[in-house]
Amino acid sequence: MTDFHFSTPSGLPRARAFAMSFDGEPGIFNAITDVPGVSVGYTTLISGEGPLSVGRGPVRTGVTAILPRPNAAIDQPCYAGFFSGNGNGELTGIHLIEEVGAFSLPITITNTHSLGVAHDATLKWVASNRPEALASAWGLPVAGETYDGFLNDINGHHLTDAHVFAALDGAVPGPIEEGSVGGGTGMCTFDFKAGSGTASRVVRWAGKTFTLGVFVQSNFGERRNLMIRGHRAGVELAEPRLVESTPRAEKSSIIAIVATDAPLLPHQLKRLARRVPLGIAWTGGLGYNSSGDIFLAFSTANGEAALGRTGHLALLSAIPDVDIDPFFDATVQAVEEAILNALVANADMTGRDGNFVPALPHDWLAATFGRTE
Repeated sequence: MTDFHFSTPSGLPRARAFAMSFDGEPGIFNAITDVPGVSVGYTTLISGEGPLSVGRGPVRTGVTAILPRPNAAIDQPCYAGFFSGNGNGELTGIHLIEEVGAFSLPITITNTHSLGVAHDATLKWVASNRPEALASAWGLPVAGETYDGFLNDINGHHLTDAHVFAALDGAVPGPIEEGSVGGGTGMCTFDFKAGSGTASRVVRWAGKTFTLGVFVQSNFGERRNLMIRGHRAGVELAEPRLVESTPRAEKSSIIAIVATDAPLLPHQLKRLARRVPLGIAWTGGLGYNSSGDIFLAFSTANGEAALGRTGHLALLSAIPDVDIDPFFDATVQAVEEAILNALVANADMTGRDGNFVPALPHDWLAATFGRTE
């Protein structure tokens, strides 16, 4: 088993570092990037401290870029489906996905008030790097958001086109960072520091091996509900507490992206997206009123069929619905672990006005679950 199952590239511990017993078989990096062709890039913005000065900081934000295909094929559509568990949030491009069951171009995730920047900068990046892509693909990229205004000068609009370009240009396959990076920089979950998390599962079917990966931007949940592998952790972890120097708005959310190389059709991918809330529930998330819980699932298979050629039958392959259950398992398992990775690969953070979010205590994890040797 690779060390990347236990730590991020920078050496932060992941959930498996604490001897948690997870269901399913992870991919080589236990990340969404285990799906061939998928890459992830970040721009992380952390600067300033003390009282909020709108437009100056403190800044605790960023942007995440997920490329479903390599640059040379970024305009090739991916079959897709989405589901809104609770719609108090935004994910652009979903009307097209609902209509035609596919999307193209990169996905970006950032803070609520920078959603438009991420969307528009993605189009500028494509126009600069692959202008021919906009001749064939709809200029409707997917962009999602969660709220980081408790720690970040969210009304200062610190994210720029250049930051989005950097995340897109820096997208890589292989192991990726987690925790307070990219769009997840200023986020918290169950009143602990959270943000970006990922996990993957291997699914074997009819002699073939497929990969399903999940990426979450995690920013939801009440402390009392936190569960870790069935353990009611929130009951025990009243401390350390989140410190509100200024009142905290109840604006919590989670965006989840599910990727797979299995040949699944749009209605099947929507079914995967509908299973994401089950993985969230395994951690104690209950889809409260203020939470924007929005999920996208896509497949990198059948690219030529999704693109289509006028006057030609689209020939494609698909796993039958009667055999889809292992992919439901993989989705729920990877969502749960991705959220826990976002919590574990983290540290305390103080933001605007001295607002403070503690990290999930590693000593408590070690005492409760042990450490992986």
